Amino acid sequence: MKNLRLLAFLLLAVILVVDQIVKLYVKTHFVLGEEIHVLGNWFRIHFTENYGMAFGIEFGGKTGKIFLTLFRILFVAGILWYINNLIETKAGKAYVFSWTMIAAGALGNIIDSVFYGVYFGYDSWFHGRVVDMFYFPLIQTRIPEWFPFWAGEDFEFFRPVFNLADAAISIGFVLILLTQNQANPAQPATTAGELGSESEAEIKPE
Repeated sequence: MKNLRLLAFLLLAVILVVDQIVKLYVKTHFVLGEEIHVLGNWFRIHFTENYGMAFGIEFGGKTGKIFLTLFRILFVAGILWYINNLIETKAGKAYVFSWTMIAAGALGNIIDSVFYGVYFGYDSWFHGRVVDMFYFPLIQTRIPEWFPFWAGEDFEFFRPVFNLADAAISIGFVLILLTQNQANPAQPATTAGELGSESEAEIKPE
């Protein structure tokens, strides 16, 4: 149990530290909107910032931003409690690590939201913008003219720009779906001796 708790903590710490190192490097070495091609047009480092939720969605202005960040903090606290409970009940390692990746990713983005505005001097506490940089436009084409609704429009997959924290959250959710059977470990099988004793107790006359 102690080893699993330590491994989960190390996984969370590694994801969190690497995520912040990458973000701080991009934030301090790139101009907003700057882009470099890593693997042709398929993989690019593109510096952008996200003020709100995923895909740049925003709501409620500055007040909404505070509530969003507080909700994320409570959400992560709940996940950390759940991870500890999984470890106590001896759930499978892969399932524990899946939830740990989600917690680490959420914490990584919370750090941006809480501290970056003040640290980089562009806003107040809880109003920082999340730094994104990974861009994978694997398919870039034009929709045929005969296609309804979007005929002739440009099509791109994968369009969203994301960071390591986002990737950890997405991978964690996928792994949860694949390892759900480890959430509640099977009870140990009853021994033959116990079965025999139970059978004798059932047939023993009163």
